Amino acid sequence: MKTLDPRALRDACGLFSTGVNVIATRHEDGDHGMTANAFMSISLDPPLISVSIGERAKILPHLQRTGRFSVSTLAEGSAELAWHFAGRPVESLTNPFDELDGLPVIRSALAAYACDIVNEVEAGDHTIFIGQVSQLITDPGARPLIFYKGRFGAVAAQAPAPELCDPVAEAIW
Repeated sequence: MKTLDPRALRDACGLFSTGVNVIATRHEDGDHGMTANAFMSISLDPPLISVSIGERAKILPHLQRTGRFSVSTLAEGSAELAWHFAGRPVESLTNPFDELDGLPVIRSALAAYACDIVNEVEAGDHTIFIGQVSQLITDPGARPLIFYKGRFGAVAAQAPAPELCDPVAEAIW
């Protein structure tokens, strides 16, 4: 089997634009957070989401000890927060957290989820945590912070939603 260059894979995955999230947990020694874009909805019933955390991430053992995590989807204009939690501390940043079901969440988030870990899967050099959502909050008027090709950006103006199709015609399509 041919060995794939990890940088080539990272660059290729960077062509997929994503939202930007802060994954956080509350531990006896304080709140811990990290920036991540590896976030996914898993199930509506029960309400499950997942995050993927690298084996070298400082937050990994805290998640394993607490059994809980939050996800805060960052809003446009939050690049400074994203950099802060990506390991480039912003000294002037004051506490950006609110609380949701006993977990820290970013105050200005587009959406925030509080989760209890229900499964943990080792996958290569990452651990995937599946969390059952216990509470969530949203700001439907906010716009997302986007990550593409290693840079933060914003969503262009949205196109109007298409007209609803006839369900019978759609089934044939």
